[in-house]
Amino acid sequence: MLSRPLNLLLLLPVLASVALATGFTQAANPNFIIIFADDQGYGDLSCFGSKTIKTPNIDRLATEGRKFTSFMVASPVCTPSRAALLTACYPKRVGMHQHVLFPASKKGLHPEEHTIADHLKSQGYATACFGKWHLGHHPEVLPTSNGFDTYYGIPYSNDMNHPDNKGKPQGGVQGMDLLWNDPKSTLTKWKTPLFEDEKIVELPVDQRTVTRRYTQKAIDFVKAHRDRPFFVYLPHSMPHIPLYVPDDVRDPDPKNAYINTIEHIDTEVGRLLDVLDELKLTGKTYVIYTTDNGPWLPFRHHGGSAGPLRDGKGSTFEGGQRVPCLMRGPGIPAGTICGELTGTIDILPTIAAITDTPLPTGKKIDGLDVSALWMGKAKKSPRDEFLHYTSRGELQGIRQGNWKLLVKTPRARRNKNKNTPANSSQVFLFDLSKDLGEQNNVVEQHPDVVKGLRQRMEALDKEITTNARAPWTKS
Repeated sequence: MLSRPLNLLLLLPVLASVALATGFTQAANPNFIIIFADDQGYGDLSCFGSKTIKTPNIDRLATEGRKFTSFMVASPVCTPSRAALLTACYPKRVGMHQHVLFPASKKGLHPEEHTIADHLKSQGYATACFGKWHLGHHPEVLPTSNGFDTYYGIPYSNDMNHPDNKGKPQGGVQGMDLLWNDPKSTLTKWKTPLFEDEKIVELPVDQRTVTRRYTQKAIDFVKAHRDRPFFVYLPHSMPHIPLYVPDDVRDPDPKNAYINTIEHIDTEVGRLLDVLDELKLTGKTYVIYTTDNGPWLPFRHHGGSAGPLRDGKGSTFEGGQRVPCLMRGPGIPAGTICGELTGTIDILPTIAAITDTPLPTGKKIDGLDVSALWMGKAKKSPRDEFLHYTSRGELQGIRQGNWKLLVKTPRARRNKNKNTPANSSQVFLFDLSKDLGEQNNVVEQHPDVVKGLRQRMEALDKEITTNARAPWTKS
């Protein structure tokens, strides 16, 4: 009979092969990296079907981890979407639902909200944000006031000027072509600031190199904290327009601007993944890649593609809020695909479950623990419904199972048809299991479904409205 140690030695290759086939093994105090693109569409990665954009490094996360094909963001625009990611709340619950913040805005994410960074910092994690914040540019609400030890990035969108958003160059597709043809326009046409912690350190920021610099900051942070758990939030400024890439990788043809930008982001993702490999941190680090909302379609070759989905940024159709998502990390099965409903709103409670630490009581959130879904241990998501709010924070719909209801009421000032009542609504009902592109409105065939969904979404919204918390506001 073999001795017990020898038996264990013989079993090690078998155990290793099992771990390789099912993903990384669970790790104590794992690291977390969230890479958050800006305005990237559902169809803008090779692993999500793009035929024109090559993303081999981001695709690694699909091969070595899990691809989520029904992954949602809580708003079709920047600010509210980012608030939901960090707090696990519908933006309306934390007062960050009314469109995006501008350089003249006087509010921001309240420091009393509990963010992913707050949660992990309380456990001894080193925390850093490198990239676009867009949750308030005042010192009281910058990342260093919301759980991050350090910050390096732009405080709002890269098409906004300090201090009053005035003096911007020509917009539209033609304007973006002119900017792409003049790479130095990043320094002559814009006044977008770059912050380090609470101070402006570059004005205007050189947007040609900022994607690379964000990544280098993340790499340096990972190296400096290799011996303790860390959380890196890497929200890239792009592919939000205007698009810029380093001169050494730039394609001079503006028709290839978007492709060039995504492929540059992919290269930078590869650099970060390579460092995790070199430091032997890959097996204990969760890497999540996703984006804040759908593509800005009117900008054509400066905007992305929603693939098979309808519409894009600013819309509550799927193209505005269903986004590509890839995850790799301890316990996540390699090479798998999950089509169950989940989203950024579920990341915080899932991280809390993975780290086995309770969330604070007293502040209701809307996110759910979907760790079993991440790990491939559950066939069904605990999330069966999802509310859809417009870019201005107005309730517009609900998804429940495969049913999706949208009730679109035209805004009075945009209603050019004088014969249409101001309060008239266009109601859509889709079965997403059969109609992913939302082309077949079946509202007439299922009046009872419409009635039930409408009542449910209004009840959920009423609770959120009643218990909403105020944002921070500058006095």
